Amino acid sequence: MDIWRNKQKITFNDVDASGGITPFALFNYFQDAAESHAEIIGVGREAMESRKQLWVLSRISVFIEKRAKLDQEVLIQSWPRGFDRLFCVRDYTLADLSNNIIVRARSGWLVLDAEKHRPLRPQSLELSLPENKNLDALPFLLPALAARDELRKTSERTALYSDIDFNAHVNNARYVQWIQDISDADSLKNAHEIRIDINYLNEIKQNDILDIFTAHIEQEKDALLADAGFALAIEGRKRDNNEAAFRAELRMN
Repeated sequence: MDIWRNKQKITFNDVDASGGITPFALFNYFQDAAESHAEIIGVGREAMESRKQLWVLSRISVFIEKRAKLDQEVLIQSWPRGFDRLFCVRDYTLADLSNNIIVRARSGWLVLDAEKHRPLRPQSLELSLPENKNLDALPFLLPALAARDELRKTSERTALYSDIDFNAHVNNARYVQWIQDISDADSLKNAHEIRIDINYLNEIKQNDILDIFTAHIEQEKDALLADAGFALAIEGRKRDNNEAAFRAELRMN
């Protein structure tokens, strides 16, 4: 199966006070889609463990064109989309039942040596993944987010039990929940379009303390959003060594 598809009903836990789906809920949908499809095409958890390899999400970009609403049925689709250097690229869409795409996303995954935790070339998978040529959810490759001098510390976060997943580190969707929590709540609740770009730089484990740095940024010319009423750069740094654990940019209107 080159493309994974699943119908999903938007539940009470997936929405905010506006009744619209949250970015956190979408990231959970996409994570489940990637895991489910990986099992089908032979690169799921057990298959990777047998080769002493594992998947790590390194970058993701999500563009919400329209927010699905409570009780709405949607179609989630996901597919591998070839390679970009060391990245195995995976795309996603969320569509209404009339097949109007309302969310588009692209992710970049690394294959790691499970013992050394070092990136391996995609060819180390030793099997061919579907490439789905010319089937692009987003019109660009995954951006590397640069460090910004204008960032200032605005909060802190401790990674606690509910943040930690099966791999014993903070789950990738939890970062999005943190980003939601430090954003302007009214802007997020009332947003019609939302774009989130995240670079995952260093894993965060239970009880790690992060200092969160943010800066409001000017909206640059964007292929997706015509305008952004709110644009924020975010960086989380581990307190014990001051290393950047993640960088993100959130734009919405």
